Amino acid sequence: MTPDQTRLEADRAAPRIVQLWRLVTGMRTPLTFMQSGAHPDDETSGMLAALRFRDGLDLAYVCSTRGEGGQNDIGREAGAALGVLRTAEMERAAEILDMRVRWMTPAPGDPVHDFGFSKSGEEALARWGRDRTLDRFARALRVLRPDLLCPTFLDVPGQHGHHRAMTLLAPEAIARAADPAWETEQEPWRVTKLYLPAWSGAGTAYDDDLPPPPATVVVSGQGVDPVTGASWARIGQWSRGMHRTQGMGRWPEAQRDWPLHLVEGGAEEAVTEGLPVCWADLGWPGGARIDALVAEMVAALARPDVVARAGSEALALVPERGHRAERLRTRLHRALFLAAGAEARGWAEAPLVRPGAHVPIRLETRAGALEAVSATVALPEGWTTGEAGVTVSPSVDATAYPDGYDPLDPAAPCLAVEGTWRGTPLSLRLPLDRTPAARPDGVALKPEAEVVNLARETSVAVRCDGDLDLPEGWRREGAVLHLPPRVGLHEIAVLRDGAPARLVTEIAAPHIPTRVLARPAILRLRALEVAVPDARVAVFGAGRDRVAHWLRRIGVDVSEPHVEALDDPQADTVLLGVFALRFRDGLAERMPRLSDWVRGGGTLTTLYHRPWDAWDPDAMPAPIEIGQPSLRWRVTDNAAKVTHLADHPILAAPNPISDADWEGWHKERGLYFARSWDAAYTPLLEMADPGEAPLRGALLSGQVGQGRHTHCALILHHQMEHLVPGAFRLMANLVAPI
Repeated sequence: MTPDQTRLEADRAAPRIVQLWRLVTGMRTPLTFMQSGAHPDDETSGMLAALRFRDGLDLAYVCSTRGEGGQNDIGREAGAALGVLRTAEMERAAEILDMRVRWMTPAPGDPVHDFGFSKSGEEALARWGRDRTLDRFARALRVLRPDLLCPTFLDVPGQHGHHRAMTLLAPEAIARAADPAWETEQEPWRVTKLYLPAWSGAGTAYDDDLPPPPATVVVSGQGVDPVTGASWARIGQWSRGMHRTQGMGRWPEAQRDWPLHLVEGGAEEAVTEGLPVCWADLGWPGGARIDALVAEMVAALARPDVVARAGSEALALVPERGHRAERLRTRLHRALFLAAGAEARGWAEAPLVRPGAHVPIRLETRAGALEAVSATVALPEGWTTGEAGVTVSPSVDATAYPDGYDPLDPAAPCLAVEGTWRGTPLSLRLPLDRTPAARPDGVALKPEAEVVNLARETSVAVRCDGDLDLPEGWRREGAVLHLPPRVGLHEIAVLRDGAPARLVTEIAAPHIPTRVLARPAILRLRALEVAVPDARVAVFGAGRDRVAHWLRRIGVDVSEPHVEALDDPQADTVLLGVFALRFRDGLAERMPRLSDWVRGGGTLTTLYHRPWDAWDPDAMPAPIEIGQPSLRWRVTDNAAKVTHLADHPILAAPNPISDADWEGWHKERGLYFARSWDAAYTPLLEMADPGEAPLRGALLSGQVGQGRHTHCALILHHQMEHLVPGAFRLMANLVAPI
């Protein structure tokens, strides 16, 4: 879509009557319900939609990581770049639920991060730092001040260790947040109720070993939103659909309820039982009248005239101080502004602004029934505004990981709007329709990571407009680096004017605003020795890996033909990339024909797939069933001992695979191992996480007819990105023809 089409689509999706309805329903109670989770997308979106838009509770979510260790269904962003993308997705998801977010990972590279899969809460806390994590959790409670807290998952074996860590810490975080002896900028805050989900988290990914606790209360999922007509589950999926890197967003098949267990409590009729459920319960002098006025607005289904009259009277009754009063006042200011038919819009002419450059921002205002309205652009520190637009100082850094998000209080740059309603001043902040991001100066460096196969060359092309701080014995001639023939990993800093330079990455996708990640400019170069097969290799990927690129770099003859080429592969080996059967159009339909090609003498290698990635066991050259839930069929210990089970060509030629090739692995060994396979296949490896039974489905190879099919569930594509030597040697073997 064009920028204007994107803007029009967003405008169409947010009619004024729906915005008003959501504002007034958020005034029904002073209570806040918080969920805690470990990753973006951990929130129980359907339940939260019911609690917010039906029951009126304010929502909050505290998340320990940015999800930077997860998978990416829409591109190749990984690590910190994926964390930036998933942060933006979480903000969009939270916007739909009218939910505040607080993050516990302040910056890329922080100890509290998504380091990949874990099976133990204590293991995760050991990696994060237990006291550090507890402090950040407790601080989030003091900042957002929830009355109720509910971790998303249970602390039971068979559940993700990151999830377990957040649930394990919840009671301790509540105690620390309430302790006046623990000094922070925020005042102590006591969470009144702690809930646990009274349902199992078992599914395609997890396999809770223990049953959930008994339900003490049930959050009903029945009914629909009276204005949009959508069920709470469907509204929840509107939100989940923003987590596109994780493949989220499903049309809900049926409504469901959400049972909860009150820790150290008994049966209840509602989660709000025993709490101040209305403004009068707070003891405010005008509380009962505010309750009546809010009820009037809700009963009128957010009719603008009713909201304006009742909202204006309620605003005059709100106390001056207190976080609940501030939240209510913010909602009332927005509601009055909308009810008056006023509008303020801002649109940045470009998604990015470079230091010293100007980006115009178009402003549009409409007073409606307000006596006056004005809008200015509120700017972050280091930004200035003038006739040409907004300008960014060279010293400004990109905010890749913001501390939090509040849909009622957008971060700058945003619109600061002032208006007057019948003598009552209104003040509110609104997001821009397109918000520019600061793009700091950086150097160009391509590639950022590279391998040199010393068996074939001792030089490499590197494009860089900075100075490379080269090791002794290296030479740079224009775009060519010459290195001595010594294996090893080298991290070469890029300098500009004698100082460390930065790499700047723009992160964009249709469903999020453009973000920027700035990080130190370092060329990572691995010099290694790999024997490559004399073979023509056709790679069919889906944009989820760069295996074809890395195979070329070590000297393999690689092509990336159209899918139609599978009708008659002109190759010795065909390799199907990560998730390729699901995301490469036409590939799954050709799998039976490709299997016939294997039986006729071809060599096929398939990289890791999930069961739902169009993987049909019976369409393979011989059946292979992928295991799920994934927790049971993965090895998360990246240093787990690997035992060779067979004397097989794949482990012998053209590169003999030894114990050294399993060293230095990153993140984990692999996941979605095969759970069963035809007798034609031989399991080649055995490995296990500590204390668990060994798994043999990581690498299978079998002669089927005259050909060979090898399936590899090891995350070799990830290891190659991290320049692990053994991954290149094993991958070269995997594409060697029979």
